[in-house]
Amino acid sequence: MVVERVVATEAAQALIAQLRARHGEIYFYLSHGCCDGTAPMCLAPGELPLGPGDVQLGSLAGAGFWLSLAQRDYLAGLQLTLDVAPGANGNFSLEEGSGQRFVLHQRLWTDAEAQALAQADAAPAAPPG
Repeated sequence: MVVERVVATEAAQALIAQLRARHGEIYFYLSHGCCDGTAPMCLAPGELPLGPGDVQLGSLAGAGFWLSLAQRDYLAGLQLTLDVAPGANGNFSLEEGSGQRFVLHQRLWTDAEAQALAQADAAPAAPPG
């Protein structure tokens, strides 16, 4: 069983496609700032430099989804679903002005998913090749 830690709804995938057509390569960073709480921000490369404490959780419609290592550990028991909602986001995310904003939904893993993730995390890394 393959379990994705982050997934996107069809609406989110459609907005990602629009933004990629307009901006080229994009990525998401899960903000944990003061103003918008924990909000997914869609950015162009270089807008927010990633650091050694950032990790990629997955990829959504060709856009990487990044967050801090500490936040990844904090959210480890949840699957994240990227979605869209009407309205402005009030941050620096690329969808600003589109009339839509990215939002994040969370759900707990099922027992089977949690077991599959634990086994995947315990598996030895493949040798570089």
